[in-house]
Amino acid sequence: MDKYDVVVIGGGPGGYVAAIRAAQLGLKTACVERGVHPRGKATLGGTCLNVGCIPSKALLDSSHHYEHLQLHAKDHGIDAKEISMDIAAMQKRKQKIIKILTQGIAGLFKKNGVTWIEGSGELTAGRDINISSRDGDLISTLAARNVIIATGSVPAVIPPAVVDQEMIVDSTGALAFDKVPETLGIIGAGVIGLELGSVWRRLGSKVAILEALPDFLASADKDVAKEAKTLLGRQGLDIRLATKVTATETSGSKVSVTYENTDGEQRLEVDKLIVAVGRVPNTEGLGAEASGLELDEHGFINVNAQCHTNLDHIYAVGDVVRGPMLAHKASAEGIAVAEQIAGQSPQIDLELVPWVIYTWPEIAWVGATEQDLKAQGRRYAIGKFPFMASGRGRTMGETDGFIKIIADAHSDAVLGVHIIGPQASELIAEAVLAMEFGASAEDIARTVHAHPTLAEGLHEAALGVDSRTIHL
Repeated sequence: MDKYDVVVIGGGPGGYVAAIRAAQLGLKTACVERGVHPRGKATLGGTCLNVGCIPSKALLDSSHHYEHLQLHAKDHGIDAKEISMDIAAMQKRKQKIIKILTQGIAGLFKKNGVTWIEGSGELTAGRDINISSRDGDLISTLAARNVIIATGSVPAVIPPAVVDQEMIVDSTGALAFDKVPETLGIIGAGVIGLELGSVWRRLGSKVAILEALPDFLASADKDVAKEAKTLLGRQGLDIRLATKVTATETSGSKVSVTYENTDGEQRLEVDKLIVAVGRVPNTEGLGAEASGLELDEHGFINVNAQCHTNLDHIYAVGDVVRGPMLAHKASAEGIAVAEQIAGQSPQIDLELVPWVIYTWPEIAWVGATEQDLKAQGRRYAIGKFPFMASGRGRTMGETDGFIKIIADAHSDAVLGVHIIGPQASELIAEAVLAMEFGASAEDIARTVHAHPTLAEGLHEAALGVDSRTIHL
């Protein structure tokens, strides 16, 4: 039986990063991963690199270039006539990016001395791990001093819309369309639904998004959510709130969706339907019952603040535990656990994990929303700066959206930063760093920002907390 200091189950953003860091710290490490790419070859990277974050951003980027040439190139004096989109070429580019990055992880494993074991890992009553093939046959058993579970999540399902990956698809199927559907329905107006809807709308689909909740982007700041709904609606996304899907039926080349709203029962007929109702922890086949691993009522693995489970020397990170289902959160936890095993004492503040939605304009935030603080009865001050007043925004032709900083009314500590606008995913990093260091709005206001840049908007918003914005 092979013995390791650390065995990581799962090779996604939480698992492969944990494995690399553990190996860097001198621990004999193996990573168990069963993933395969569409051609059947084993692959690392998990959902994020293969059928999630990376391929979706590749398609978002391609579709953004296409729409920009169609609608905005003329504003720059660029005469772009007879523009067309080659979907096969777009998908080929996406696959090339996936291949480069997943092969890069394999290279990093080799460089750092991580053993990649192809197959599924299942916990036993001790810290031994049974490795099975894709067919379910037992291949081998590993002995581990420490185990890190990083099995990630899978798309959630709903009974009224059974995924067949042909007419009714999940996020994986929606990334692989070989042609643009004329009409597209999406169940769920969350991050996945909005991003996938944006891709195919830009390429020509008529998109309707059905959301069961009455509020749009309820977890985002109310001002950002309101602006996002307005801008995305103006672009052509038909977002219908408080709609409960009750049935679907496929007939020929169409999908009929039955849903209920305040006007009663309604029907929507589309060429393709995407089910994007969130994700659930992937614990099936992990051996939780046999090993005594505690799960909560939703299938998440119970862990403490250090990601330690109820079992000695067994940890869990990423989508399979509490907190936001975000790749960067999983990676941070994976690194922290590897360092704990090596005797260090890292800390992660889940309240300062940034969120990003890669629509255009992008949406990003960190920390408390205004509605959170109101509910707490906490006093606060707000500084807000629109991109229409940004010199850099004007030169780019990107003037939609704003930056909003919320600070404590007494201490001036930054409590939350909320951005909707160009490059929000990059701009939020400054806010996260500032909050990690306990910065005040005045600290940001006194920091010199280069001109002309989009980041000046953060500076102006910070000035606005004290009602001294300059360029507005």
